[in-house]
Amino acid sequence: MAPEEQDILVKSQKAVITRLSSTFKNNRIGHAYLFDGKNGTGKEATALFFAKLLLCKSPVEYVPCETCSSCRRVSTGNHPNITLIHPDGQNIKKEQISELIFNMTRKGYESGRKIYIIKSADRMNNAAANTLLKFLEEPEGDVTAILLTDSYQSLLPTIQSRCQRIPFLPPSRDVMINELIEKDLTMSMAATVTMITSNNNEALLLANDEQFAQVRKTVLKLVEASETNVHEALLFIQTNWLQVIKEKEEVDLGLDLLLYVYRDIVTLKAGLDSTLTFPDQKDFFKGLAMRMTYGRLSAIMEAVLQSKRHLNSNMNRTLLMEQLVLNMQEGLLVV
Repeated sequence: MAPEEQDILVKSQKAVITRLSSTFKNNRIGHAYLFDGKNGTGKEATALFFAKLLLCKSPVEYVPCETCSSCRRVSTGNHPNITLIHPDGQNIKKEQISELIFNMTRKGYESGRKIYIIKSADRMNNAAANTLLKFLEEPEGDVTAILLTDSYQSLLPTIQSRCQRIPFLPPSRDVMINELIEKDLTMSMAATVTMITSNNNEALLLANDEQFAQVRKTVLKLVEASETNVHEALLFIQTNWLQVIKEKEEVDLGLDLLLYVYRDIVTLKAGLDSTLTFPDQKDFFKGLAMRMTYGRLSAIMEAVLQSKRHLNSNMNRTLLMEQLVLNMQEGLLVV
């Protein structure tokens, strides 16, 4: 991450920075933090800011000096007291956490606090999460954990309870949409990408990505096919969905977009005044909203969430989507 981008992300979370600086000022450093917020809200940049502050040799007014050798090494990713863990493939595995704990407990580091940052902490498999839990319960020495997640509910409750949760609020979505429209995006695409990320640079890249446009289009066609009949929907999975949405990350994105479809329908059914994820589909969604009960909509959304959980447990993707379609077809019945 470029220094300029990191500065922008950190400044966008002034309340969080103030809280962390106050913690440092009062010498009340916790042993575990959970940074929780949407993708693009600056969690990793803020984690590195906090790590830099904890290791800075000459902090100024409770912020890192940025000039000492420690600050410079954190900025370049070369400080030996900081360990960054990220998913190996789709998940964070037990072996990664075991190696982390071994490194945290052995000698050989510089003096001072040891800090480990776990990106996408919600993607730890059960074995990894339970291994980390034991270390969180009984940390050795001056060790601080910073877990980053955009899916707080997916973490084990026992891990949640052992960390100080720090929420990261996204910027105003309407402001982001207007900024993207000024950069020649359509209202509909701007509305969709701002549900995926709270970082306008990432949103712009996503909006101009042809594969993302294909995934978005395929999700909407699946909803139309599901409205027709179950046979049409199952055929669509085989002839369209599986041809366009092949990678696991794309399936996860497709399921997120599908969830946002039904949130839009709920929004219209309830008469709420909020920006839709798919404003170009408003008329179609209004028709569905008139025919579907809240109970059915809730059942469909829960089915999508269940599919996301099954995806992370490596369920066969074709079977996963066929089962979801059957659940969606049941949910779309007129009641």
